[in-house]
Amino acid sequence: MKQLIKCVIAISFVLGVLLLSACGEGKRENRAVYLLLDTSGTYTEELQKAQVIINYLLATLDSGDSIAVARIDSGSFSEKDIIAKATFDLRPSTANDQKRLFKQQIDNFVAQVKFGSRNTDITGGVVQASDFVNETQAGEKYVFIFSDLEEDLPKGHIRNFPIDVHGINVVALNVTKLRSDNVDPRDYKHRLLAWQQRVEKGGGIWRVLNDLERLDRLISY
Repeated sequence: MKQLIKCVIAISFVLGVLLLSACGEGKRENRAVYLLLDTSGTYTEELQKAQVIINYLLATLDSGDSIAVARIDSGSFSEKDIIAKATFDLRPSTANDQKRLFKQQIDNFVAQVKFGSRNTDITGGVVQASDFVNETQAGEKYVFIFSDLEEDLPKGHIRNFPIDVHGINVVALNVTKLRSDNVDPRDYKHRLLAWQQRVEKGGGIWRVLNDLERLDRLISY
């Protein structure tokens, strides 16, 4: 009898370890991505590069993941600037249909953009983006800013306040240099540093990725 009890205890222990291991492996947490596209001035010429990034994201994101793409406009804290958004269905065939529709919406937008916006409300776009990714309750949250990071606000717009991006990966993409940066390269560095400080003070993780051949570094697995 004692031997039987010992066997039962041993089996129970092994089963407990196996169950804990299974729980530890779990399903990969879902991801939420929000991409802001600068449409001001000559930066519209860079939008074809943004299409490459979006295509990469569509190929990388899985069922249960969410994505939205929005333009940075004169006043970007508005859902009217969202070009396309989706949370991919758990059924692979439906998710693939969603991705095809998403790509078509982006391609149509880029084809129709002829004139850039007069102003550039990056802060409003980031606030809108953080609201979106937080609402998804995703395990991994990303806000990509495809811009030269030069904010130019319409008169009366107030954006000099702290931004809450706690736990969000904020990645600046394709930060092109302005003509004025050639006169004083420190302006470019100051622009990057200013945004880094805002993001980190808001609890976010800041990165810059200018080499678009390294798209594999966009999001983690």
